[in-house]
Amino acid sequence: MHDPLWMKAFLAVHIAAGSSAFVLAPLALITAKGGNAHRRWGKIYFWAMAVVAVTAIVMSIYRPILFLALVAIFSFYSAFVGYRVLGQKAAYKGEKTAKALDWFAAGFTFMASAMLASLGAFKPGLVQNLGIPAMVFGGIGMWIAGTTAWAFTHRPKEKMFWWYAHLSGMLGSYIAAWTAFSVVTIGPLLHHAWWIWVVPTGIGVPAIVMTRAYYHRKFAPRPKNNLQATA
Repeated sequence: MHDPLWMKAFLAVHIAAGSSAFVLAPLALITAKGGNAHRRWGKIYFWAMAVVAVTAIVMSIYRPILFLALVAIFSFYSAFVGYRVLGQKAAYKGEKTAKALDWFAAGFTFMASAMLASLGAFKPGLVQNLGIPAMVFGGIGMWIAGTTAWAFTHRPKEKMFWWYAHLSGMLGSYIAAWTAFSVVTIGPLLHHAWWIWVVPTGIGVPAIVMTRAYYHRKFAPRPKNNLQATA
């Protein structure tokens, strides 16, 4: 059975947007943070990831491939959080900055991720027998959505909270892009082994943790030396 023309068009758009995001992320990373170039490439990357998610969900529903549809939701939500938090810096001052869209996205992602994890644990056949990846991704999705929702009602303790959330969100979504690239290019050579789905996450998550730790040290208040203290 051949796919209809609109599916082929969606696939072409999906590949183009995914390839663009794959290239644009490094451009945003190497440019000066907060500069015009960084903002421009970051914004284009975000919308490219949005197109990837929408086309992936539509195609996954048509096929149907439930696993990919649910993974697309939490993968894009990571970029969504990284993008939206830039407008929520006033939360450090105690202001309520989360909008209805933020609450809806967090709740929807949490439920979709919970479904993904549950199916992976109890009904792996419904998620293409990718039980372990489904549980891993579902757990990560619930954690991202849950901690983000918790932050909406609790004042951040660190002034640069938004930087850490932005960094983690954008890098997390880039891990998803790497996962897709690995599955498409390396997966067939490895007979579509399930572990190829989680290798980028196994490498990327520690990288995010180390990068956050680096910036925690960089942004930490520096103690005054003795001369400054007695001046």
